[in-house]
Amino acid sequence: MPETITGTGTGTGTDGNVPAEAVAPLIRGIAVLRELTEANGTLSLSGLERATGLARSTVDRITATLARMGYVRFDGRDVHLSPRLMELGNAYLSALRLPALLSPHADALADELDESVSLAVADQDGIRFIHQATRRRAMSLSFRIGDLLPAERTAPGPLFATEWAAADWQRWRDRRAADPRDLSFTAVPPRTHRPDARDDDAFVRRTEEASANGWSLDDQLIEPGLVAISVPIRTPEGDGRIASVASVVSHTSRHTAHDLRTTLLPRLRSTVEVMERELRDTPPPEPGPPPADLALWTGASKQQLGREFIESLARGLTVLTAFGEGREELTLTEVARATGLARATARRALITYEHLGLVAPAGRTFTPTPRVLSLGFPPLSRTTLSEIAQPHLADLTSRIHESTSLAVLSDSGEEIQFTARVTTARVMSVHITVGTRLPAYATALGRVLLADTRDDGALASVRSQGYALVDEELEEGLRSIAVPIRDRSGRVVAALNTALHASRRTPGECVTDLLPELTATATRIQTDFHTAARFTHVPPS
Repeated sequence: MPETITGTGTGTGTDGNVPAEAVAPLIRGIAVLRELTEANGTLSLSGLERATGLARSTVDRITATLARMGYVRFDGRDVHLSPRLMELGNAYLSALRLPALLSPHADALADELDESVSLAVADQDGIRFIHQATRRRAMSLSFRIGDLLPAERTAPGPLFATEWAAADWQRWRDRRAADPRDLSFTAVPPRTHRPDARDDDAFVRRTEEASANGWSLDDQLIEPGLVAISVPIRTPEGDGRIASVASVVSHTSRHTAHDLRTTLLPRLRSTVEVMERELRDTPPPEPGPPPADLALWTGASKQQLGREFIESLARGLTVLTAFGEGREELTLTEVARATGLARATARRALITYEHLGLVAPAGRTFTPTPRVLSLGFPPLSRTTLSEIAQPHLADLTSRIHESTSLAVLSDSGEEIQFTARVTTARVMSVHITVGTRLPAYATALGRVLLADTRDDGALASVRSQGYALVDEELEEGLRSIAVPIRDRSGRVVAALNTALHASRRTPGECVTDLLPELTATATRIQTDFHTAARFTHVPPS
């Protein structure tokens, strides 16, 4: 059987012209994930039913399958996107290589200029952000990684449009006619007026100017006050196509459009030169390890959950995780080998993804497209560690029937600050609220945090054993045990604990009964944290 997949649909992601071999449950599952994304990560089951037009029983089975995969979680009748879903977007960003290579330079430029800097790629007639280095201000950039914007209302758009063919311009005009107020672009405010021929001509002129100048400007096209200037980052290959666009974004209270062009453009250009040199001189990475035993996992889940688990949906979604660092282009055979799926199963999933615009064929190989980021990445890219931990704390509290907390060190390093907490219903319990500060050295949470940063003999045992137990030192009758939460580099960034009255468990029972539960929960939090933090900044709270 040849590696190529031909005649598989339009690649537009519409419901028309669905290929005969497309996986219908996968199409429906993608629709559910997109509706949750458009709703900023949360919808009720009945809301999903209305938004997708699917039967309630179908929505129930899809969300049950996604929950089994760790991609969503339930809170009553509401469905929430979970950080683990970001592994799909991470697979695309890893395969793309651009964020890993270029983001440090974008961050350094943002620090130097004290302005927001972004990296974007083209997504048909729109642009999609792949990195954001934002400034903390009352009035600052609110776009998220994965957000899709119409090309004509951005600074990067005219630069990408310099490479459009006639068919691309026609698709842009068709989209403008079908959606004159940009209602399908939820990341930007809707237009207040219907665009006409003059607006079309203005974008054509901006594209011609971008081609001639080598840069492009957005002078309050998205909303009043927002200005940006962009420069293309070109591939090192001979054709010099645009790989990405770097932008400096500001507000008219700090810079006019003229200021951006005269003051900041030279510095942006020099940074882009460094970025292009990075692309040229960095050798391709060795392929990372592919996912393991996915086919076996989906089969076992089907046996356990029965008809509530849609195996074709789960197996289809695992195909996207076959891509990654050093695996930016894969043949059908390589996809099947990486996932452990049958070749026919992988083929049908790729056919479906090509139809939905999530993968693009190139001869015998396939590559993920920026549209993969539409599967939950924008709302999840702004998550915090406390938000990641909260549902895990709730699960832990329900199992051990004790209150649980997450805390970080204060800036001084002398106190801990509680950032997440779940209490249990008891007559006698520990009353602490989020935001409370306590002396670090007197608490189990603090000792776990301090043990990672201080060469203190008294903390050596905490460091070696991996937990801290404080017995009635902070307050008489209060016993607490805590374990660390580590970032992707292994540094302790937070601590998880449970605190209880000394009458309920002895110190030994805290270690034998509670420590394994705490450690298991910390591992689950870290897994979600590491997934979310791979290409985004995850603040403590």
